[in-house]
Amino acid sequence: MASTAGTGAASGTNAGGGSGAASGTSAGGGSGAARGTGATGRAGARSYGGSSGASRFPDPLAARVEALGELLGLSRTRVSPDELAETGALLERLGERRRLSLDHTVVALAGATGSGKSTLFNALAGLELSATGVRRPTTAAPVSCSWDPEGAAGLLDRLGIAPQDRYARRSVLDGADRVPGTDERLAGLVLLDMPDHDSAAPGHRDQVDRLLQLVDVVVWVLDPEKYADAALHERYLRPLAGHADVTLLVLNQVDRLPGDAADQVLDDLRRLLDEDGLAVGEHGDAGAVVLAVSALNGVGVPDLRACLGQIVAERGSANRRLAADVDRTAGRLQSLYVGEGAVGLTDPAREDFVDRLADSVGVAGAGEAAERDWARAAEAACGTPWGRLTTDRQGGADRVARGPAGLAASRPAVDEAVRALADDAAQGLPVPWAQAVRDAARRGGEGLPAALDTAAARAEPGEPERPAWWSAVGAAQWLLMSLAVAGVVCLVAIAVGSLDASWWLPVVLLAIGALGGRALAWACRIAARGPARRYGQAAERRLRAAAADCGRARVLEPVAAELLRYREVREQYAVVAGG
Repeated sequence: MASTAGTGAASGTNAGGGSGAASGTSAGGGSGAARGTGATGRAGARSYGGSSGASRFPDPLAARVEALGELLGLSRTRVSPDELAETGALLERLGERRRLSLDHTVVALAGATGSGKSTLFNALAGLELSATGVRRPTTAAPVSCSWDPEGAAGLLDRLGIAPQDRYARRSVLDGADRVPGTDERLAGLVLLDMPDHDSAAPGHRDQVDRLLQLVDVVVWVLDPEKYADAALHERYLRPLAGHADVTLLVLNQVDRLPGDAADQVLDDLRRLLDEDGLAVGEHGDAGAVVLAVSALNGVGVPDLRACLGQIVAERGSANRRLAADVDRTAGRLQSLYVGEGAVGLTDPAREDFVDRLADSVGVAGAGEAAERDWARAAEAACGTPWGRLTTDRQGGADRVARGPAGLAASRPAVDEAVRALADDAAQGLPVPWAQAVRDAARRGGEGLPAALDTAAARAEPGEPERPAWWSAVGAAQWLLMSLAVAGVVCLVAIAVGSLDASWWLPVVLLAIGALGGRALAWACRIAARGPARRYGQAAERRLRAAAADCGRARVLEPVAAELLRYREVREQYAVVAGG
């Protein structure tokens, strides 16, 4: 371990300047062996790049951090930037902390004006590093003291600690039995003395809020008068209740409390923490640590130092802090990613949407019209020759009346179908994703009526094809008509005396021709019902399929894509939330 040896028994080294028997020697402008041994002196002596930092993270946390990045990327175009701003800032902080030394633990002393933070800071360091006094606030800028400062420069740069406010403690070479604050277990500790969170000086509270987001462990230094301050509990302790594992609460100045008053204050403090939702770890349980100390006379300071030594030795506080940050973010984002019940586009909703589109283009009417067309064509081909002319005229008139406009899609019906589908698909989704689904359906529905018109026109049936039996029946009809005509001619010839024959034979021929043609036409009409129905059903299926294809391409697939994206972000959120 590199020594930060200065002059004199005290072992603090200041990054700014100065030398001598005082508690600090300058890494920048000092003299002798102290040069280059401050908190900023050997930043390059040990590498803490991204790969080595990431490798120190437990796999679950690394997976959660990666999932948080994926979640943010998938959500940028669906969720309001204001909703994701804090998450993006957290992701940056996670990346920064992972790239820096995980062998160091950053512990911040936070508290109100007059709580004795600076006195406790000096007591823990065993050096008079942070200014103390009656004038408030005393600490205007954060001050740091690093045990084993090698590799801590990046952390201090991230915290924004000014070079002149950085001090370094020696550990082993100091001799733990000679100088207070040099316990070997504190090697790797970076201790901060922060401004007062309730300071009236401008900018102090902003500094505190910024640093509280960056440090690994927070030690709240409370005094008997302000430990129940509503601003402390409402602004800090309650919102950070999920960070109990990296939180210590120190009741300072217990020397001012008579008798068992300190125990009563501690009990009341635990009650307030319970109301805040901040778990207190007792009897080996996980949670915040509550201690009573007096920085002025040293009561409880060894216990606090031992607790910090255990925290530092575990080398896990940075991970726990980041995990708590991710937990807090997951809780805040829950309403954006967790819906109510099962979500997705159901089969009944798809079928109802297709049915509505089919109705909008008149699929049922088109099928009935096709059936009638086939029946009329069969009647024209198989009916009596003298009845075909009338049938052809009626069929042509009907096709002209129906025409292409008969298959034009109803705009209101299409709009209603799209709205119903979007409402069903968005049911149970969080608000941003429900809106994304509705927007996708709306965009697809804008050109859907015109697309349906085109598809319906293409799928509209043409003239029915002539089955072979139509020709056979048509030939038979001509034969029967010939018999009827022959019978009429014979009767006329017999009547005028030009033909000497019995009258019953022409009558029989006439009856066979006339009645046989009608009977054959009637039989063919009955026989054509089945094929005509199948022809109409086939036409209806084609039109329905065409409408379904349009709806699928323009609405169903975009909506399904949005639902798939939501399922992806839901899976990523489950990883972020630790599920």
